[in-house]
Amino acid sequence: MWMEPFFAILHVVMAIINFSRSNGTACTLRGESAYPQLSKDGDIIVGGIFPFHSSWEITDFSYLVTPPPLKCKSLDFRAFQYSQSLIFAVEEINNSSSLLPGVSLGYKIYDTCGSTAVGVRMAMALMNGNDNTVLDEPCTKPAQVQAIIGESYSSVSMAVTKTIGPFSIPLISHYSTCECLSDKRKYPSFLRTIPSDYHQSRALAEMVRHFGWTWVGAIRRDDDYGNSGMAAFTEVAEGLGICLEYSLPFFKTYSQEKVLTIIEQIRSSTSRVIVGFLAHWDLEILLDIFIEHNITGYQWVGTEGWISDSVLATVDKHKILQGAIGLAIPKTNVNGLKEFILDVYPLKTAGDAIFTKFWEALFNCRYTKQNDATDLPVCTGEEKPSEMENTFIDMSLLPILSNVYKGVYAIAHTLHGLLGCKQTCSTKKQPHPLTFLEHLKRVQFKTKMGEEVYFDINGDPAARYDIINWQTSKDQQHKFVSVGLYDSTFPAHSRLVVNMASIVWAQNTNHVPTSVCSERCPPGTRKAVQKGRPVCCYDCIPCAEGEISNITDSVQCEQCYQDYWSNPHRDECVKKQIEYLSYEEKMGILLTFFSIIGALMTTITAIIFFRYKNTPIVKANNSELSFLLLFSLTLCFLCSLTFIGRPSEWSCMLRHTAFGITFVLCISCVLGKTIVVLMAFRATLPGSNVMKWFGPPQQRLSVLAFTLIQVLICVLWLTISPPFPFRNLKHYKEKIILECHLGSTIGFWAVLGYIGFLALLCFVLAFLARKLPDNFNEAKLITFSMLIFCAVWITFIPAYVSSPGKFTVAVEIFAILASSFGLLFCIFLPKCYIIILKPEKNNKKQLMGKVPIK
Repeated sequence: MWMEPFFAILHVVMAIINFSRSNGTACTLRGESAYPQLSKDGDIIVGGIFPFHSSWEITDFSYLVTPPPLKCKSLDFRAFQYSQSLIFAVEEINNSSSLLPGVSLGYKIYDTCGSTAVGVRMAMALMNGNDNTVLDEPCTKPAQVQAIIGESYSSVSMAVTKTIGPFSIPLISHYSTCECLSDKRKYPSFLRTIPSDYHQSRALAEMVRHFGWTWVGAIRRDDDYGNSGMAAFTEVAEGLGICLEYSLPFFKTYSQEKVLTIIEQIRSSTSRVIVGFLAHWDLEILLDIFIEHNITGYQWVGTEGWISDSVLATVDKHKILQGAIGLAIPKTNVNGLKEFILDVYPLKTAGDAIFTKFWEALFNCRYTKQNDATDLPVCTGEEKPSEMENTFIDMSLLPILSNVYKGVYAIAHTLHGLLGCKQTCSTKKQPHPLTFLEHLKRVQFKTKMGEEVYFDINGDPAARYDIINWQTSKDQQHKFVSVGLYDSTFPAHSRLVVNMASIVWAQNTNHVPTSVCSERCPPGTRKAVQKGRPVCCYDCIPCAEGEISNITDSVQCEQCYQDYWSNPHRDECVKKQIEYLSYEEKMGILLTFFSIIGALMTTITAIIFFRYKNTPIVKANNSELSFLLLFSLTLCFLCSLTFIGRPSEWSCMLRHTAFGITFVLCISCVLGKTIVVLMAFRATLPGSNVMKWFGPPQQRLSVLAFTLIQVLICVLWLTISPPFPFRNLKHYKEKIILECHLGSTIGFWAVLGYIGFLALLCFVLAFLARKLPDNFNEAKLITFSMLIFCAVWITFIPAYVSSPGKFTVAVEIFAILASSFGLLFCIFLPKCYIIILKPEKNNKKQLMGKVPIK
């Protein structure tokens, strides 16, 4: 194959040399004459180039003499089917009274031998003919043919169309699928009746992705068909998340070393799916090699080049390709074509020489006794092709044969329009090539089977494929089962349709084979590409907290919205848990219980004091301030309830201001009682008249004054920046803490600071009065209560700052209850004990010698 360019160049050089030596003005044919294998005269000639032989003998070129023509070998019956299809279409058109009436079509069909150089030479022969012109005839003359049907190989079609393109001679291919041929700048006269690999490559990639195969290998034919098709497949596959572990070129002329390299690459691979962008001849060669090296158990994905080839299926004795799946041209049935092909006698009429070779190869006999060395029987001429089992009678490629048929009809319909045919054609003259080509590109018609034929802007037909699956029947016969379809004219999401239940996979399994570099990442994880490896090789990394992935094979995790958090499986965003100190939870119930108990105990104490208000112990302890203190303590116990429950605007403002004011009222009462003790002691000293300065009116006024200062601080706080409900999203990522934002922290600490100042002042005064003579130890009890109060609130500050969420509120409630119980128990419990349990001590005698307190 690699020597073909040298062969072609050498022919061109020899032609130039011969041309330079000619001194006449006649148009003289240079080089060897080329004659058609099959031909028929007509008013307008249709050309055909098909590979009647699939290979040729390799010749060593000396480059000293003109190289001999290639010697073709390995007769290919497919080309005879193509030829029969062309002849059938021509005969059908010539017999038609509605298409090209009065104009007869002829044909000239040449053998390309599957060679690029031979294909170009035969195309030139179709244009020029084989006759030398007379001396006075100009060299510029119309081409011998109106258009050419062929070739099967994309590489040959590329070379041919580049040669005949400048002359605007159309080449209509039935089997050349290379996407590169759609480039009208390079191949302006190329058209085809088979879809481009542009669509086939995409369809293959979508099909591979549909089956979940993301890690595949590939073998491609090392020519324009295979390389271009695989390049397109790779591009689309990468966009669909499919990786190629390897992509190996192969050609039938490869050395054994190259083939062994391919085998080793396949054997060492981990992918279990092989995409074959090959021709059936390539796989026929590879099958023997695979059997020799035990390359079995792979799932094959094929192109239309081999997936529906029955000969290949017959050759596959070891079922290496069993379960293969791929794309094929949709089945069509041209009425009468199959019968015409099997009637081989039109071949004998069109070309006796090739017919003889065909007959001998078909029936494995010999027509003459020229070669006595062979043991082949003599052909009788009565053999029947229908009784033989070979490629020629196999109609599995009928869709490709119909492509030849449609190509001839496209030419006929274009001629029909250009020649002005109605009842008859107004002229039989061959149209100008450029005019014919432009009209051919725009032709549109329906075949007798109702199939619409047209060419798009690139000279391609609409892309439709059947999805074919290789299966084995009960009698161990191969069969091609259609399990789906692909239509490029449909919307992208519905182009591919596959009946999964009908597919039989490799090794006759009923489940889809697995071919991945890494197992699929489940929801809740994301893919992280492994360093230095393809994107299909990855690790599954769990999503971080607050992120989810709810699809398989997610490339990234999505952040949950602000009010949501990821569930433990990281596959769903759920509402964040809302946290606040509620009445329903145990801690809330417990704190509520102690708040109510404290308020009840204070109320009971007040009732006891009221019941025994005329007893000496109640009178001696300033009953007015005592009742006011008990009232304020009740409010202190109850204000803790405002801290429990869902925060709202009113509860946030009420809880801190009520707490601040009630506690100041409470401390003011205690402070008043402490000052009264001190003033009473001063009043017992000779000449002292201090009690008149701190009598009941002054006591009330001091309590009111101290309380009004706190009210003023709270009013300023609420006016400037009041507390408000706040959703704390930072402390816990998975929770929303509902709390009361302080608004102005200065206001909050001013409220606490003022309470602390009064408590400290009260503690100092009570401490100074602790040793004064007092049977009921009022000053000592106040000192002890203030000690507890200050200890609680000093401890509260670090606990409040460091406690998370609802525990902050709980700490504050605990401080309120602890300090309130401390005041209640230290100041009033001893007195209640005497009133209830030691009434004998509750008399004036116990107060004799003591300072009377009014």
